[in-house]
Formats: sequence, structure tokens, C-alpha cells
Amino acid sequence: MSSDTMRGHWKCSGLCGVLLPLIWITFSLTLMDLVGSQQQIPLSVVKLWASAFGGEIKSIAAKYSGSQLLQKKYKEYEKSVAIEEIDGLQLVKKLARDMEEMFHKKAEAMRRLVEAAEEAHLKHDYDPDLQYEYFNAVLINEVDEEGNNVELGKEFILEPNDHFNNLSVNISLSVVQVPTNMYNKDSAIVNGVYWSEALNKVFVDNFQRDPSLIWQYFGSSRGFFRQYPGIKWKPDEHGVIAFDCRNRKWYIQAATSPKDVVILVDVSGSMKGLRLTIAKQTVSSILDTLGDDDFFNIIAYNEELHYVEPCLNGTLVQADRNNKDHFREHLDKLFAKGIGMLDIALTEAFTVLHNFNSSGQGSLCSQAIMLITDGAVDTYETVFAKYNPDRKVRIFPYLIGRESAFAYNLKWMACANKGYFTQISTLADVQENVMEYLHVLSRPKVIDQEHDIIWTEAYIDSTLPQAQKLGDTQGPVLMTTVAMPVFSTKNETRREGILLGVVGTDVPVQELLKAIPTYKLGIHGYAFAITNNGYILTHPDLRPLYEEGKKRRKPNYSSVDLSEVEWEDKDDILRNAMVNRKTGKFSMEVRKAVDKGKRVLVMTNDYFYTDIKGTPFSLGVALSRGHGKYLFRGNVTVEEGLHDLEHPDVALADEWTYCNTDVHPEHRYLSQIEAIKLYLTGREPLLQCDKELIQEVLFDAVVTAPLEAYWTSLALNKSENSDKGVEIAFLGTRTGLSRINLFVVPEQLTNQDFLTAEDKEGVFNADHFPLWYKRAAEQIPGTFVYSLPFGAGTENKSVVLASTAIQLLDDRKSPIAAAVGIQMKLEFFQRKFWTASRQCAALDGRCSISCDDENINCYLIDNNGFILVSEDYSQTGTFFGEVEGAVMNKLLIMGSFKRVTLYDYQAICKIYAESSDSASTLLDPYFAFFAAIKWIMTELIIYLVEFNLYSWWYSDLTAKAQRGRAMLVPCDTEYPAFVSERTIKETTGNIDCEECFKSFVIQQIPSSNLFMVVVDNECDCTSATPITMEPIEIMYNESLKCERLKFQKDRRRPDSCHPFHEEEEAKQCGNAYRLNSRPATVLLSLFLAIFTR
Repeated sequence: MSSDTMRGHWKCSGLCGVLLPLIWITFSLTLMDLVGSQQQIPLSVVKLWASAFGGEIKSIAAKYSGSQLLQKKYKEYEKSVAIEEIDGLQLVKKLARDMEEMFHKKAEAMRRLVEAAEEAHLKHDYDPDLQYEYFNAVLINEVDEEGNNVELGKEFILEPNDHFNNLSVNISLSVVQVPTNMYNKDSAIVNGVYWSEALNKVFVDNFQRDPSLIWQYFGSSRGFFRQYPGIKWKPDEHGVIAFDCRNRKWYIQAATSPKDVVILVDVSGSMKGLRLTIAKQTVSSILDTLGDDDFFNIIAYNEELHYVEPCLNGTLVQADRNNKDHFREHLDKLFAKGIGMLDIALTEAFTVLHNFNSSGQGSLCSQAIMLITDGAVDTYETVFAKYNPDRKVRIFPYLIGRESAFAYNLKWMACANKGYFTQISTLADVQENVMEYLHVLSRPKVIDQEHDIIWTEAYIDSTLPQAQKLGDTQGPVLMTTVAMPVFSTKNETRREGILLGVVGTDVPVQELLKAIPTYKLGIHGYAFAITNNGYILTHPDLRPLYEEGKKRRKPNYSSVDLSEVEWEDKDDILRNAMVNRKTGKFSMEVRKAVDKGKRVLVMTNDYFYTDIKGTPFSLGVALSRGHGKYLFRGNVTVEEGLHDLEHPDVALADEWTYCNTDVHPEHRYLSQIEAIKLYLTGREPLLQCDKELIQEVLFDAVVTAPLEAYWTSLALNKSENSDKGVEIAFLGTRTGLSRINLFVVPEQLTNQDFLTAEDKEGVFNADHFPLWYKRAAEQIPGTFVYSLPFGAGTENKSVVLASTAIQLLDDRKSPIAAAVGIQMKLEFFQRKFWTASRQCAALDGRCSISCDDENINCYLIDNNGFILVSEDYSQTGTFFGEVEGAVMNKLLIMGSFKRVTLYDYQAICKIYAESSDSASTLLDPYFAFFAAIKWIMTELIIYLVEFNLYSWWYSDLTAKAQRGRAMLVPCDTEYPAFVSERTIKETTGNIDCEECFKSFVIQQIPSSNLFMVVVDNECDCTSATPITMEPIEIMYNESLKCERLKFQKDRRRPDSCHPFHEEEEAKQCGNAYRLNSRPATVLLSLFLAIFTR
């Protein structure tokens, strides 16, 4: 050892002799504090409390639910039932065949309408002087001041009909609706209405052949709409009916083939003021006519080219709702200046279309260039000769304004390129003129006489009268439409390819769900269907409406992709296989959010899929592994089954189809139980019933029947449940059968919505089992799952639900036969907890610790971290991490709980508008109307300063104050859910809170999903960040936004395509009837368009 080291050692000997004892004393005191802190919450005492409470609450739940009795009854039948593994592939194929048959019947009904319409038109000779009194949908049953029927308003008998949701209709006749901006007695309309009367007979015949049909209709290319059954239409509060059948998706899709479109917008200096406003409205109207099978881009031009979305330079994007809205937002950024170089714009448009088509992208069908300008100084023949020699790209020029100097050049472009020329002088002209191009694109299909059947994606048409009336009560109804085009078959007009209109019928998505045997899919299983574009037709996780009780559609509700709900499939393997109409199987682990997104179930799903022939749809079935892969078949006699099925406490799932009571009108008043009885007794041979399901529901009725007597005996024993803490006992079986027993009178129920139609997650629905059933199935057999329903209400309205699953066998893969449970008052449940937490094992009765002590906090939380019991009642139902952030964080670190990240691609986020949204103002029809009025006044005041004065007036219009106004917009969010680790029954821990250590104990409540948490209250750890479940919006930077716009998922093009026909007569290419109109004529036309029907 060196001398320096020796000196250091001897120096320490002297100093350390004093310091070391002090350090040891300090350390010992700290350790004693820490140990003392741990000893404040003895694990043995908490374990005692948990055991006492667990035993008490399970005893109550088991007793009042009758779970042990029901388990015993199913065990008695264990040897007589047959257990089967579900063959998912065969199941999905069978479902697809059933749906194919249903869809085929709808299509055949439309085919009969097409044949009748074309024959009626063929026999009709146009009469310009025809006078005909028809049933106008708006005017029927209207009288004047003298009590006489108004013109076109004859008496029309209307009666409520349950098949049409009890709306007042006439099932013998149809009515005719004419758009507000069209003249009711226009010669073309009267002639069309007259010959289409022949459809009434076919409407009625179709309905008699297929009583499941609902609304049938014919949308005329002239604009009128014939609807069966007849129903009264009412204008909105402004006296307007916005509905025009020709801009509905079903009409456009049936009339035309898929198309690639480039929209060129002139933004040269001459386009400023009203002209640019009209141009933007024209673009917006064109976008309205594009559907999910179309592709587009918008290019503005002056002396340079300006892509409206610079990110999409040189390409096209799918015309889905999101993309169209995105482009609309960018329209406001257009302003007029400079000189218009149309040749550059046309060259770019042709190049984009050619390159996009050559790459195999897009529609690979029709191609068109929409040119919106106030004039062209040349015909640009050399451009067309170079880029469009075979005229496969159609040109549709829209001349904006009154001037006609350059009209000839634009009309030449249309005629030379199989397009159509129109002139738009006012905002009122836009809609009608834009629609003209659709009839041109329909010509090849008409000449080919190809009556392609089309099916739309799922949508809600809130403009129809039946939708408006139902929306006030049931909310908007999702539907798909089958439609077929109607052609003129007259030889003399064959080459002109005249489209007469489109026939269609609606098929509610709910009808598809009726064909799905939910009982075969298991507790977590479900069926779903998608379109050729990958968009959801039906899926239990599709949320088309705003939350918070609002019955409004989300903007992008009809274009939700399968990958946005089955988001665990990161590589789109399932989606792409279904889009490409393959048949097969796919498996993956999924995280399903339930209970309003607050809880999560983690499971492995097997997906089986195939196509539905004759439609653009593919069908999928998801089966969860374990008990979800098996079903069993019991057997009882019809007599004993019917006897027990007719008990007053029995109910069957409202949305399940045991017997199809919609086929024959005389069956529509039957309940499902009444229909089953008639079917089994042979008194109604025409009834179509699911024999297999009925056999199983009879079995369940017999096995569960003893519970009725058991519950009744409990209710009659006055000494039992004297404080009325237990209010309801209930059970549900795999066949949708449920039994309910009230231990209190209905008026005394704390939560009166439970097990009613208002409680959507608590009852059997067409696409899911009740939540209490689902959660019980994932618990260990014999244990109860307890939960506090979210949104149950205030202290006096809160309840606790307890449920447990009944398994057929003592095997994890055993089918779940049923689930039983009780509803009890929260106050009763909490009182049991506090009583148990005051117990101790001390012989002298003096407890070392109690939940009444001020230095500890006691909580009861569930397996997802939600508080059921707390000393602070306001914390009930709150996530534990928000109250004890430090403790929850420690539980996550220790593995007692784990965080599960979830994604919501259908979320709605709240934003605050800081400035006026002038783009939306421009495209609002009412603002457009007032803009037109101001323009007229400006014209009358001073013609020479048209643009400047207009701009001054217009700026006033667009200054609509929106600062600070909250808006709901679609967004993507990420949010956490939490779930306990089953293998960890108890945990103790200490948290370093800077100046002190906070101790806690967590102990599982036996036979439950609950945990008692006791936390040291003396150590202040409030500085710890709370852990919340608030969703976080996923923000995309500009480059990522651009990539998302450009990226195109797999899609399957429609099978038919009719881009052009060599016999097409191209002479009908527009006219310039307004070219020489005088200002007075223009003003009169505008007023007529606005104020006449």
C-alpha cells in the first residue's frame, strides 16, 4: 500500500469514526419509515377484506341469478346433445348463396320494370300539346281557399302500412315528383309521365311476387321521379324540394360507365367576379356526378398550369367522398389573373389521361375532359389531332357568362370530340347543364342495349320523404340500391342512344342481416360484406352517424374501408382477397373495443370469405377461436318446447329471423313466438322458418324453464331481498332466447332502459350478442363479471350488473350455452363493500387498519381499471389512472395491468374555425341564391363595373362569422384501453414521490373481475401525471397527407364498360340557344328558375 493511500486511510479512520454511525442511524430511520409505510397496509388484512366481499357478493349474484341451477339443468342434458365444430367456409358459402338468391329476386323485379317502360315508350308518340292530369307528389290532396283540389292535386288515398314503417302510402298507385326548378306541365315531362303510367301495374305485380320489396321507382332523364307506393312529399321550410333523381348515385352509376375525368378551369383575368363563382359551382356539381368507380383531377390554368392539389401533379385520384371534399376545400384558393393558355392546359389533360390509362390505373373505360371557361380564341385542331385522333377522349366545354363571341370554337371542340357544349350564364343554370354530359356518356350503353345491373354502396338518402319521416323517429336507414337503365328502342333514334331513365329499388342493409343466422356465428362472431372498392356494405363496427345522440350522417360514412375497422390486418391480406372476389380463410389476433370503446377484448379470429355472385359484393364471416368455433344441438319434443316457450317471461331476439313474417302480408302482424307456434302446428304452411334454429330455441326454452319458478319463489319470500338491492334477474341463450324476472315493480327500477330497445349494447341485435353476455363468456367459468354501465346516470340512477356464462362442458373449448345475471343498486353493492372492509382477524376486535381510516384510500376497480367503489362518490365510473395516476403507472410497470393501443379511423374530432369558410359559403345553395340576387341588382345598377362591384357585394356574403365556432370533422385517433393480467392475483408496491414513499396493495376479489386497491393517503403524489383514456388525434404531416392521397388500395373494376360505339351519332353535341339572349331575357330566365316549380 502506498504512503498516499495509507494517509487517506488514516484520515478516514478519524472522520469515519464519527460519520459512519450517523449515516447508519439515518439509513435505519429511513428504512424504518419505509417498512412502517408498508406495514400500514397489511396484505393479510386486505386479503381478508377481499375474501369477505367476494364471498358475499358472489353468494348474492349466484343466488338471485340462479346460475347454479341453470348450470345443473344443462349438465343433465350433457350426454344427449351433439357438439359440432363450425365449418366456416361452408357457412360463408351457404350465406352467400342465400344472399345471391335474394339479390336476384330484386334484380328480376327491376328487369320487369325495364321491359314495361321500354315497351310503353315504344308505343307512345310524342304529343307537344298533350294535357294530362297526374298525381303530383307535392300537390296531391291539396285544396285551394274554396276547398277544391288544386291542379295536379287530385284526391289520393293514403293509408298507414306496417311494411312501410307505418307511413301513409297507396299500394295501388305511384306518385310523380318534379324538381322545384322545373315546370310541372312542361310538354316533355307530361309526355314522359303519361307513358310511364304503364309502370303502375308492374310495381304492384312486383310487390305481390316479392312482398319483401319496399320502394320501387323510375327516375326519368327529363327529371321527374315516379315512386311506388305513392306517398305525399312536403317541401322544406323554404318551400323547396332539393331532390333530383338524376344526381343520385344509383342513377348516375346505372346510366354511365366508369370514367376518368380531368376538369380544366380557366382562371385568367377575364374570369374574375361572378364568372369564377359560377365556375367553382360548376366544378362542384361535376364532382357530385362522380362516384367511387370514377377517377379525376382538377387543373386551373392561365399562362401557367395550377393543379388544385399540387401534391397530385400528373395523376388522377378516386372520386370517393373524402377526395372530392378535399378538392372542394381547395377551390377557394383559386383566383383570376393573367392570360388563359388553353392549348397548354389541353395538352396536359391529354397527357395525364394517357399516362394514367397506360399504367393500368383508373377506370380503364370512358375518358373525358371538362373545360370550364369564358371563351376560347381558337379551336386548337392541331392539339386534338395529335392527342385525340380516334376521339376516345370526350370534350365537354362549359361556356361561362353571357358573351357568345367564342362559343363557336367551344362547340366545335365538343362536336369534333363526341362531347357536348353548354353555356352557363347564371348560378341557376349550373345543375341542369352539368347533367347533360351524363346522357352523352350513356349513348354507347344505349346503342349496345346493355342493361347492366348495378348495386350501390351502402348509403342514406335523407332527401326522400320516407327517409325524412323515419329520421324523426328511427334515425337514418342504411340501404343499397339495385338499378337498371331504360333505353329508347325506337329504330329512328337508335344511333342517338337516347336514355329514358333508370329504374331502381332500395334494399335496407337490415334485410341482409336477417339472412344471417347469428346463432351459428357464436358470441363474438359476425358477418360482414364489402363492395368492389373495399368499402363496407355492412359490418358491426361501422358507425355511420355522429355520436352524442345525433341522428346525422358522418361526411364519409359511405366510404369506410374494411381496413379501417379490421385495422389489425396491416397488409390488407383479408381486404384484398375479398376485393378480388376470392374464396378462402385468414386468421389474426384482434383487439375489439366494446362498451362505447371503454373496454377491449383480445382474441384470435378466423375469417372466411367468398363473393356474392351477380353483385359487386363479397361476404365474410368472423369466428372467434375457442368456444366460438363450436355449437351444439339439443333435442326436445315440440309439445314440451312450445309449452315452455309460451311462458310470459320469455322473449326472443327482435332482430333475429326465426320465421320470415315479411313474405306474406297476413303474417306481418305475428310475433316470432306466434309464428313459431303456427309453423310447428302446421296451421300456416306458407310460413318460411329456420327449422334448425327453432329446434334449438325449443331446447333452450325447456332447459331454462325451471328458473321461472325459482325466481318466483325468491320474489315471494318477503324475508329475501328486503332492502330491494337486487332488482332484476335475467338470462340469455345462444339462440336469442331471454328470460327476465323483476324483484321490484317496474316503476321502482333504478335503470329502466336495461334490456330494452333503448339499451343497444344490452340486448340481442342482428349483428351482436349483449355486452354482458360477451364479457361473461371471456371470464373463467364459474366467476362473475361485474360492471357499471357507462352513462347510467346520477347517484340515484346507478346500478351494477353481474353476469356469468354457463358452459355445456368443463372444457375451455366448450360451447357457451347461456349467460345469466342480475342488476343491483349501486348503493346496495357499495354498502356490501364497505361492510367487508371493516372486518379484521384481531381477537380483541380492534382492527389495526380500516377503510374508514383517513390515512388510506380504498377503491374497488374492475379488470379494465374503472372505479366501482370509492370514498368519493363522484369518482364512480372514472378510470382509476385519472384518480391515482402514480399507482396506475406502477401497476403498468409491474405488469398487473397492461395498456392496449386501439385505433379509430371513423372518429369525429372537434375543431374551432378561426376564419370564414368561404369555400363552403360559395357552394351553399342559399348563399348561391343570394349571390345571384346581388348580381342581378349589380347588373341593373351599373353594367360597366360588373366585376368590381360584384366583388364588393360578394365579399360581404363570404364574411360569414365563424370565429371560435366548434365544428365536428372526420379524423383518425389513437387511444388506450387497459386490461388486468389474469395470472397476478395480488401485488404490493411502493412509489417514490420525491419526498416520501407511497405504498399500496392490490388484491383480486375471488370469483370476479374485480380488484380491491388500498392506497397510502399520507404521502402526497399528486404531482404524478394522471393516466387518461382520452383519444389523441393522429396528425399527418404534409408529405404523409400527400402519400395518403396518392396511394390507391386494391379495387376491382366493374365488369361492364361502354366507352364508345362506332355507330354513335355525334351531331347531338349541344347548342347555343342563349348566345344572343338579351339582358332582360337572362333576368327573366333566372327569376323563373328560382321561383317556379
